[in-house]
Amino acid sequence: MSRIERGFTLVELMVVVAIVGILSAIAIPAYSEYVMKGRRTDGRSALLDTAGRLERYYSENARYTTAVGTGVCAGVVPAESPDKYYALTSTAPVCTDSTFLLTAAPQGVQATDKCGSLTLTHAQVKGFSGTASSCW
Repeated sequence: MSRIERGFTLVELMVVVAIVGILSAIAIPAYSEYVMKGRRTDGRSALLDTAGRLERYYSENARYTTAVGTGVCAGVVPAESPDKYYALTSTAPVCTDSTFLLTAAPQGVQATDKCGSLTLTHAQVKGFSGTASSCW
């Protein structure tokens, strides 16, 4: 009767470690990009919701500002998006009686997003400040 040896050799173990390392080097950046893309929805939805609130204010007051000529947007702009991945701004001079420009700046873990800040105007013109080809 021969004795059966069980276990792995060092070479087999190193091959497995190398394969896992290669797969991780490919999978982790791809996964991170999908997570960033998913979080971008937080900023987009905050911009669209705030634009809707400003439009309702405009329909009742015939201006986007709190008082004629002040440049201060109506008090419907939140400081952050619902999940807090973006900070919203609409300060002077980007808000006039008849126009507005909302900006959602990424913050925290979303700060490294390749899309950068997302923007939305009163005419529903969507933009971004990053290097990506499309962010909306």
